Amino acid sequence: MIAGYGARLEPRLLGLTVEVFVEITLTGQSREVMDRFEQAVGDFDDILECHLMSGSADYLLRVAARDLDQYDSIHRECLARLPGVSSMRSSFSLRRIKQMRGYPVRTARGL
Repeated sequence: MIAGYGARLEPRLLGLTVEVFVEITLTGQSREVMDRFEQAVGDFDDILECHLMSGSADYLLRVAARDLDQYDSIHRECLARLPGVSSMRSSFSLRRIKQMRGYPVRTARGL
């Protein structure tokens, strides 16, 4: 059940004060378009998470930045270069209310 170990770092102490969720819609749903997009996402360290979604957006990305200027740079130099993207919509987190501390093992396994 253990996938690995790591430390939880405080983003603000690292200077990362802006957290952004980016909804991505692709130009198509073919395997080639999705594979190219997913491979490209892995090449950018600024993309912290990527989720294939149901609903109106195809993918949801999570990005952290020092400030809006750095996010603008990430948008231009990283997100705008992702292949197969037809639209992007960015939403900025105003404040984190609850952070994940791990999966609820007793709930997931019925323990």
